[in-house]
Amino acid sequence: GSEPEEEDDPSGSGAAPERLIRRAYSVSSGSQVQEYVEFYITLVGSGQLTPRLFGLQTGARLFMSPKSTGVFTLERIPEGSHILLIATGTGLAPYMSMVRTLPGQAYSRMAIVHGARCSWDLGYRAELQSLSRVRNDFNYIAAISNPMADPSWVGPTGRLDAVLTRPEVLEKIGFPLEPRTSHAFICGHPGMVESVTSLLEDKGFVRGSRKEPGNLHVEKYW
Repeated sequence: GSEPEEEDDPSGSGAAPERLIRRAYSVSSGSQVQEYVEFYITLVGSGQLTPRLFGLQTGARLFMSPKSTGVFTLERIPEGSHILLIATGTGLAPYMSMVRTLPGQAYSRMAIVHGARCSWDLGYRAELQSLSRVRNDFNYIAAISNPMADPSWVGPTGRLDAVLTRPEVLEKIGFPLEPRTSHAFICGHPGMVESVTSLLEDKGFVRGSRKEPGNLHVEKYW
C-alpha cells in the first residue's frame, strides 16, 4: 500500500473545483487484486479532498499515481515471525491489504488490534471476525474508547495502550509480545501511536528505519 500521510487539510480553506489535490492514502485491497483499488477513508467536513470524494458519482474520474510507495510494509519481516498490527480508525487500511495478501507468504501468527470510539466505527469488523474464525493463524481484537455511547458493547474498552496490558487481551493475541520473535506495526492517531510505541519500547522493541528495519514499525496518519 501507499505510505499513510495526512488524509486531508484541516485548514478549511477550501480549493477551487478545477484544482488537482494530491493526498497519500494506504491501499486496503490486496496487492494481487487487479480489478480495483480500495481505500478506507473518513469524511473530514473541513478538508479539501474527502468532501469531493464523498460527493463523486459512480463512473467519475480520479487521478491516481501509477506507483505506490512507502516503507510501512512486510517486505523486510523475517520468515516465521509473529506479526502484531495495531491501529485506530482508518489506520487499519494498510493492514487490510496485508491480511488480504498474506496467505501466500511465510509468517507464523498474526493478530490485529483495532480501536475506535464506538463499535460502528470499527471498519471491516465482519470480515476480520470471519477471518479469525476460519484461520488458525490469525486473531482479531476490537476495542472501543467510548462505552458510554455504546452500552451494548461487550468487548475490551479504553485506550489501546491500556487494552494491550490486559491478560485476557494478551492471551487472545495468540503469541507473546517478545521482540526476538515478533514484529509490531502501529498506525493511526498520533496520541495512540506515541503511547503504544512507549509501551512496546519498554518491552524491548526497537523502532525501524530505512537502513535498519528493527521490529517496531510506526506510521502516524496526520
